[in-house]
Amino acid sequence: MFDFLPTALILIAASLVGFLAYVATLPSEFRIERSLAVDAPPEAIFPLINDLRNFNRWNPFLAADPAAKLVYRGADTGVGAAYDWNSTGRAGAGSMIITNSAPSSRVNLDLNFSKPFVANNVVEFLLTPAGRTTTVSWVMSGRRPFFHKLMGTLFNMDKMVGGEFAKGLASLKALAEAPTA
Repeated sequence: MFDFLPTALILIAASLVGFLAYVATLPSEFRIERSLAVDAPPEAIFPLINDLRNFNRWNPFLAADPAAKLVYRGADTGVGAAYDWNSTGRAGAGSMIITNSAPSSRVNLDLNFSKPFVANNVVEFLLTPAGRTTTVSWVMSGRRPFFHKLMGTLFNMDKMVGGEFAKGLASLKALAEAPTA
């Protein structure tokens, strides 16, 4: 009985070291992307992204945490438009700023989280016309430090975040396709 205990502890320790070594070998970069065809021209969709107040009308992360406090700053639209958020709920705290804006084709943002964990990511919205529709792509990329790699082995981040992107794109589609009064 007592001979089994040291052997079991050694096996557990070796398994843990092996698992942590595996986590360390995972890619240090990530990219999550979802796309959706919208029955509207890029010119109708672009203002719903390039104006962060409009963006937050369909932003699924904000919708999931209505208690979040927002403070807009900088330009009203386009490069320099920004907002900070703070919440005791799911959204945590952070900031978002538009860093590049090409009318009716692209909006790039820096997305910085300060809680529940620190992360600095890049977000892109790409608008690609295809006949009478526009394909809208929502992309987020960034670095994955060891802790984020570890969390990624426990939770499928592409599925979780990508699922929110899909919800947001569906809301954007509904707004862009709604008849104007």
